[in-house]
Amino acid sequence: MTLLESVPNVSEGRVSAAVDAIAAAFAVAGATVVDVHSDADHNRSVITLLGGERQLEDGLVAGIAEARQRIDLRRHVGVHPRVGVVDVLPVVPLTADDLPRALSVAEAVARRVGAELDVPVFLYGELGAGRRPAFFRRGGLEELGRRVDEFELRPAHGPPSLDPRSGAALVGVRSLLVAYNLELVGSLETARQVAESVRESSGGLPGVQALGLAIGDRVVQVSTNLVDVDATPLHVLVERIVAEAAMRGAAVGAGELVGLLPARCVVAAARAVGVGSTDAGRGELLSPAALDAAARAFRLDRLAVDRVLEWHVERVTAERR
Repeated sequence: MTLLESVPNVSEGRVSAAVDAIAAAFAVAGATVVDVHSDADHNRSVITLLGGERQLEDGLVAGIAEARQRIDLRRHVGVHPRVGVVDVLPVVPLTADDLPRALSVAEAVARRVGAELDVPVFLYGELGAGRRPAFFRRGGLEELGRRVDEFELRPAHGPPSLDPRSGAALVGVRSLLVAYNLELVGSLETARQVAESVRESSGGLPGVQALGLAIGDRVVQVSTNLVDVDATPLHVLVERIVAEAAMRGAAVGAGELVGLLPARCVVAAARAVGVGSTDAGRGELLSPAALDAAARAFRLDRLAVDRVLEWHVERVTAERR
């Protein structure tokens, strides 16, 4: 069985029992949960799954159903934008040849979530004319509800109005990405300026989405999605954020990797400081030296091999033989 990935983002990051129950529901049909990353400030959990088509389809529907029972958006507080109890639900092909399979799974999930769970579904990425989640999230759930009520937007599946308790689901197909955050000591305005300077849509780095968020007293964060890891290597993005922060007099704190990252991000960061070579095999790619070099480049305390997506793909594939 050739695996697909899915990375549902759940609007709960503080109640571990709820996160555990939702993750278990995602796995109920046989998909493997390979990572769960919860953030209390964002009040959000990013759950990474690997599985076959039907395993992901059935599991994703079950996970959203469980999230609807566990989460009430009317009481949700967190710094990260969200429009649903399961805010975004991407299906990710691991190779170009897997794209048709990923599209088929995502289309089936979108139809079933609308029909079986009565949740409005909007499509993004390869499934939605290239639109990104930010197109639907701008202004939050209330603004999305207004746009739907005034017929500016129409759900692709499900009811024509939003329930403020459960919101909507954004279902899509996208390429591999890296979610990465970097803390700054400074003002929220500084974080927003830095985010704007690195964001592709503002003339920054290609393949970079970024927000400035406040997460504590004088501690702010540049929260990024690197949606094209080849156009801008992760270590280059980090270097640019650090430089932009320094220009504005902001001290830089710790980095945070949300979920997993592709192996080539480790390779590029390690080789940038002379670790590894162009003909390195997989063993060197995942060597302690390469992982340590990447951790320093990403401003992480450490980077274990189990934060690399391909390590899990090989492990899960071997277990299913």
